[in-house]
Amino acid sequence: MVTKRDYAQEVIHRVQFIKKILLSASADGIVFANSGGKDSALVGILCKMACDNTVSLILPCGIARSYQRDKADALALSKKYDITTHLIDLADTQKAFLKSTEADFTFSQSALSNIAPRLRMMTLYTLAAHENRIVAGTSNFSEYHMGYFTKWGDGASDFNPIGDLTCTEVFEFLKYLDAPACIIDKPPSAGLFEGQTDEADMGISYESIDKFLLTGEASDADRATIDRAHKPTAHKRRLPQIYGVTCEPTK
Repeated sequence: MVTKRDYAQEVIHRVQFIKKILLSASADGIVFANSGGKDSALVGILCKMACDNTVSLILPCGIARSYQRDKADALALSKKYDITTHLIDLADTQKAFLKSTEADFTFSQSALSNIAPRLRMMTLYTLAAHENRIVAGTSNFSEYHMGYFTKWGDGASDFNPIGDLTCTEVFEFLKYLDAPACIIDKPPSAGLFEGQTDEADMGISYESIDKFLLTGEASDADRATIDRAHKPTAHKRRLPQIYGVTCEPTK
């Protein structure tokens, strides 16, 4: 049986969590990537509640939808919650990187799709270092379990106020907070390439993933899909292994 969350209490506890993180880091503020999606919206709302000096970055990287619907949705969030926002176009940066490597490498689509998230995280951390901010992570528990994030990209952060919430719970939380409908109603997408959606990439619905995570129940096919995604991505959910410290001795 799934216990329904008390989102009024969740707001209080998560805001307190963020304030403690800020205090322990002696940080002046927070920065997060404002993608126009559900996860970044919830993170932005909670961070703004905890710290007025919260800044969001809209970071398009060559995908048309990022300059259109995603940008409009991100700005809708910023306007409603009075979040200072900057748009930094990373398309030329990505092109310059690819130009510098084209003589030696022809990258796979998988490798190419991970460039944008890493460029975004580099930008976030550069601003954070410049203005004594900490970087808020925006991955939810469903993505985390499936390894559906870019290592050292959107998976990198100083703290994550929603990492324990499934995609379904993020959706419910946003409804409770009366977030913009344009964000609540859109299909989840990492915006890695044109027409991309999370569920099509993973080959399973968030509903099925969340049912498994919250109840342990899944069809044989869904369980197999989840296992195939979870097990090989274990390295993405832990710190780098250090010889003599984290590795088991060979017998």
